[in-house]
Amino acid sequence: MSMQATSEMNHAFDLSEDQVMIRDMVREFAQAELAPIAHEIDEEHRFPLESWKKMAELGLCGIPFPEDVGGSDGGNLAYAIAVEEIAKVCGSTALTLAAHVSLGTWPIHAFGSEELKAKYVPPLVSGEHMGAYGLTEPNAGSDSGGTQTTAVRSGDDYVLNGRKCFITNANYANTFICTAVTDKSQGPKGISAFVVPRDIPGFAIEKGEQKLGMRGSDWASLVFEDAHIPANHILGPEGQGFATFMKTLDGGRISIGALALGLAEGAYECALRYAQEREAFGQNLSDLQAVQFKLADMALTIDAAKHLVYHAARLKDAGLAYTKEGAMAKLHASEVAMKVTYDAIQIYGGYGFSREYPVERMWRDAKLCTIGEGTSEVQRLVIARQILRGA
Repeated sequence: MSMQATSEMNHAFDLSEDQVMIRDMVREFAQAELAPIAHEIDEEHRFPLESWKKMAELGLCGIPFPEDVGGSDGGNLAYAIAVEEIAKVCGSTALTLAAHVSLGTWPIHAFGSEELKAKYVPPLVSGEHMGAYGLTEPNAGSDSGGTQTTAVRSGDDYVLNGRKCFITNANYANTFICTAVTDKSQGPKGISAFVVPRDIPGFAIEKGEQKLGMRGSDWASLVFEDAHIPANHILGPEGQGFATFMKTLDGGRISIGALALGLAEGAYECALRYAQEREAFGQNLSDLQAVQFKLADMALTIDAAKHLVYHAARLKDAGLAYTKEGAMAKLHASEVAMKVTYDAIQIYGGYGFSREYPVERMWRDAKLCTIGEGTSEVQRLVIARQILRGA
C-alpha cells in the first residue's frame, strides 16, 4: 500500500497517532512473524505457543486495559485494530488473542472484586497467564440461558458439576471464567459466574474435536466433577452471571467483528494481487469486468464493515451503549468475510481450491465468525430487540 493510500485511509477512519503506531507495529509483527507459519499451523493443527509469547512481549494482551493493571490504556479501537491486523494473515492467532482479552480477561477487570482483580488481572494483562471463557455446553449453545452446569454452596466453597465445550485456549489457559446455575428456580437469573484456577481439584480438560477452520487456535472441553471453587471466586453477585456474560459478549462481538474484517481484508489483498498478476484470455484477470466487479464489491463491503467495527469500538471507549452496534458490526463483518473469502477463491479459480494459496484457509476460518460470540441469527435477534426498544 502506498504512503498516499495509507494517509488517505488514516484520514477516512480518523485514527489517532497512537492508533496508527499500534496498527503499524502489529502489521509489521504479523507479516514478519505470523504469516510465515500460518499455513503450517493450520495444516498441523498446531497451537503456536511461540507466537503467543511474542504477542505478550509486544504488550498486545494489555492494549485496552489501564496502566494501573499493567496495560497500555490504548483503548478498544486500538485493540480491535490489532486483532484485525493479525487476522489478515492468521485467523487462528487473532482468535487466540481475542478470546484471551475480551472473554478471559475483561470480565474479571470489569466485574471482579478488588481481590480477584488484584490476583488475576495483572498476569493476564501481561500475557504471563492465558485466559479462557467457559460458557458453551453440549446442550446450551445459542440458548446460553439453558446452562446445566451447577454450583452448590458448601461452606467456604461452591461445588461445580458439569461440562463446557468448544472453549478457546483451554489447553493452555491458567485462568478460566465459567458459568453455572446456583438457583434452578430462577432460570437465567439463577446463573452465576466464577473465576476458576486451572489447578482446582475436580476440574479437568478433555481434548477438543477436529475443526473445519481456525486449526491453529486451541480449544477443548472443561469437565467439573465436584470441583471446589472458593466462594470468593464468584464473579459479581450470585445470580448475575447471565447479565455478566451478556455484557461480556457485547464486547467480544467487536473483537470477532475485527477478526472477520481482517480475514476479509487479507483475502481481498491476496485476490487483488493475483488478479493483477494472473493472465487469462490474453490479458490480466484484473482487466476482465467480471473480476473488476468482484473486487469492487469486496472493497465496498470491507469498508462498510470497517466503519461498523470501528464505530462500535469507539462507543465502548467513550463509555456509551454499544450492544446494538457491536452486534451489527459482528454480523455484517462476519458475513462480509464469508462472501469476500468465497469470491477470492473464485478469482483464484482452481488454485484457490488448492492448499497452495491462503484464501481457502481464510474461507474456512471465516466460518467461525458467523458462529462464535453468538450466531448470525442471534445477532439479528439482539439487533431486533434493541431497535424495538428504541435503542
